[in-house]
Amino acid sequence: MSKPIVAVVGRPNVGKSTLFNKLCGKRLSIVDDTPGVTRDRIFGDCEWLNKSFLLVDTGGIEPHSDDVILSQMRRQAQIAIDSADVIIFVTDLKTGVVATDAEVATMLLKSGKPIVLAVNKCDTVGAPPVEIYEFYNLGLGDPIPVSAAHGHGTGDLLDEVFKYIGDVAEEPEEDDRIKVAIIGKPNVGKSSLVNAICGEERVIVSNIAGTTRDATDTEVENEHGKFLLIDTAGLRRKSKVDDTIEKYSVMRAVMAVQRAEVCVIMIDGTVGFTEQDSKVAGIAHEEGKACIIVVNKWDAVEKDGKTMDAYRKKLMNDFSFMSYAPIIFISAKTGLRINRLFELIKFVDTQNAMRIRTGRLNEVLADAQTRVQPPTDKGKRLKIYYMTQPSTRPPTFVCFVNNRELFHYSYQRYIDNQIREVFGLEGTPTRYIIRERGDEKNG
Repeated sequence: MSKPIVAVVGRPNVGKSTLFNKLCGKRLSIVDDTPGVTRDRIFGDCEWLNKSFLLVDTGGIEPHSDDVILSQMRRQAQIAIDSADVIIFVTDLKTGVVATDAEVATMLLKSGKPIVLAVNKCDTVGAPPVEIYEFYNLGLGDPIPVSAAHGHGTGDLLDEVFKYIGDVAEEPEEDDRIKVAIIGKPNVGKSSLVNAICGEERVIVSNIAGTTRDATDTEVENEHGKFLLIDTAGLRRKSKVDDTIEKYSVMRAVMAVQRAEVCVIMIDGTVGFTEQDSKVAGIAHEEGKACIIVVNKWDAVEKDGKTMDAYRKKLMNDFSFMSYAPIIFISAKTGLRINRLFELIKFVDTQNAMRIRTGRLNEVLADAQTRVQPPTDKGKRLKIYYMTQPSTRPPTFVCFVNNRELFHYSYQRYIDNQIREVFGLEGTPTRYIIRERGDEKNG
C-alpha cells in the first residue's frame, strides 16, 4: 500500500521549501531567497503521531506567467496536486494576500482536494498576529499560523492535515495478491513483459523510450497464485529528465516500489549493465523489497555455452550491494522463462516475509561467534548477548551488544552471511538494529 501524499504548494518565495525541510527533519530542498529556486518536485518521507506519509515539495506557481521555466513549474505543481491526498497551501504573512494567492486558491479549489491553509513567517510566539485574518478572504477556512524557520505551529498544521489522511493511512491491505513492481530504465521491455504475461496488449508498447508515463496495474492469476503487476515508467538519468511529466514518473516509480512486495528489476540484455540500472535497483533495496534481477531480450543476445555464466558473474559484481537477488534471463518477446519468473516471484516474496524463531536465531549466532571471534578494539571485545527478529518485509534483526561501536560493518556482514547460509533469505535485503544492553530497559 502506498503512503498518503501531501503536496506543499504556493506562489514563489513564500517559504515552501523551508517548511518542507522542517517537516521532513532534514535538508532535502535547496532554500534560497530567490524566487523559483525549487524547480523540480522533491519528495521525502515524513512521520507524525506514528503515521507516515510522503511529502512533496513543488516549485512556486505563477498562474499566468509566459516564462518557460515558470510554466513548467506550474505544470509540475498541477501534477503534484492531482496525485495528492491533501494539499498544504503556503502563504506569506509579511506580504499579505496578493493576487497570485487568490489565483492559486481558485486553482486548488477546482481540484476538489482537501486544502490546509498555512500562513508562513508568523515568527513570534503567542497569539496570532491580526494580519492573519486577511487570509480568510481566500475562502479556504481557518488559516494556520506557522514559522517554517523556527518550527512554530507545525504540529497544529500536521494535526489539521491528518484530519484528512488519517483514514487513508490506516487502510487495510486489500487482498492476498502478491504486488509486483516492474521497474527499470526506459525501453528495457517492461510493458512487453506485462503484455506477454497477459497474452494481450494491456499496456501500450513502443520502442520510443518513455511511452509509459504512469504506473499501471494489471491483475494476473495463474497456477502460481494471484499477482498484481505494477508497470512503471522508466527511470532516466538526471541529465535526460528535462520534461516535467518524466520527472513526475520518477516519483511514481518510487511510489510503485512502496506499494509492491516484490520488485522485478529489468535490464536490457543487449545493452548490459548501466549506472542507471544500479540506481533503479537501489530504490528497491532501500525500501526493503524482495528483488529479482531480470535480464530481458535474451533472445537477441549472441551467445555460446559460456555466455550466460559470464553475464551472471559480471552482474553479480555490478549489483554487489544486493548480492541476495537472484538473476534470471528471459525474453518478453518469445516468452522464454516467464513461467520460471513467477516461481521466483513467489519464492522471494516468502523469503521477504520469513520470520525466524528467537531460539533458533541465537543458536546460529552462538555458532557464528565460535567460528569467528567478535572484533576487539583497545583490548575491549565485542559481546553480542542475543538477537531477535521484531519484524518482516524486510527481515529485521535487533542485536543487543555491550558496545555498538565495536560491532563493525564487516562483522555485521559476516553474521548476516551466516544467517543466510542457514535460513536462506534469498531475494530479500535484511536490516540490523544494534542496541547496547542498557537500551533494552529504556525501551
